[in-house]
Amino acid sequence: MRYNLLASSLKLLNSTKNHNLLLVNVRSLTGAAQTNDAVATTTRPPPAESRNPGEEQRSLHIAVIGVPNVGKSTFINNTVNHRVCPTSAKVHTTRQSNTAIYTIGQTQLVFYDTPGLVTQHEIRRHHLDQNFKSAYRHAIQHADIIAVVHDASNAWTRKELHPTVLDTLKAYSNLPSFLVLNKIDALKSKRLLLDLIKTLTNDTLTVGKREVQAKSAPAKEIRINKRESSWSHFSDVFLVSALTGNGLQEMQNYLVGQAKPRDWKYPSDMHTDSSPEALIVESVRARLLDYLPQEIPYNLKCEIEYYSVEKNVVYTSVQVQCPTTRIERLICGEGNGKLRQITERVTSDLVEMFGQAVSLTISTVSKGKKTAA
Repeated sequence: MRYNLLASSLKLLNSTKNHNLLLVNVRSLTGAAQTNDAVATTTRPPPAESRNPGEEQRSLHIAVIGVPNVGKSTFINNTVNHRVCPTSAKVHTTRQSNTAIYTIGQTQLVFYDTPGLVTQHEIRRHHLDQNFKSAYRHAIQHADIIAVVHDASNAWTRKELHPTVLDTLKAYSNLPSFLVLNKIDALKSKRLLLDLIKTLTNDTLTVGKREVQAKSAPAKEIRINKRESSWSHFSDVFLVSALTGNGLQEMQNYLVGQAKPRDWKYPSDMHTDSSPEALIVESVRARLLDYLPQEIPYNLKCEIEYYSVEKNVVYTSVQVQCPTTRIERLICGEGNGKLRQITERVTSDLVEMFGQAVSLTISTVSKGKKTAA
């Protein structure tokens, strides 16, 4: 099985290298929201190595915030054109701030992927660390601008910003912020998008007539509407689909234009400051969230057992600690079939992340008994 998985990862790596990533671009919106009927192939930006040595370096640090499951990690991965942040279909996949780095020409964009903004009740329910709530504050304190990602596809919540988001914007009102309406591919109505922008910004922004730079106001001057469901101080709004890449190029161009003249914090070929071991563990945990029902994956603990790179191949092993033998059997499945599926899926994620062949072993343990796939 170990040999078969390595052979599969080598095959996947070759197919990835030969695949041209196509991003779908939302055309400029001038007074009326555009749907994603038209698909255009975006060209990849020139590599950082082609920059003019005589030009000064510029950078912008962006804190990406929002409630759980609005697509923040997918949004960042597709914006930087590299898999950095593990993703899953369940809430609370991101449990600590991750840093994604994208360098284009003389400009470096640094994105801080933050955990979903939560209440104390949600922390208890999902067995989250108490430091969970402070992670986004740490990210914002190192940021130049705040990106608020909002799920436009959720009919129940799309018409108002969550109170935790509003509280955060008020607490850091000295920083400029912009709104990212995500998952617009699920909407067909132009009118609905326009009404949504009007509602969430308290009718203070007109799409296509954007301010060049946010004007920060003192905290005492901040006012939101009576229902506290909108924010009147967004400097810009973008309609995107993080899953397809729709609208991300326009937003990326905007961020490059906002960059400040200063030395880069990271080398031009660096995509994240997270260690490979941490990325591997988080990738395993993310897929456990996808494959296991209800609250079960939140009670599991993943630890790296082995990590080595030999002849451009990543060899690694992760142990999943289960609270009971029943849960261990659920993870493994009949004949370890489910555990093999999870291992194959994580291997695919890691090949994309590292750009190298990967040989991965995931083992489970409960009450001293160990199973591996």
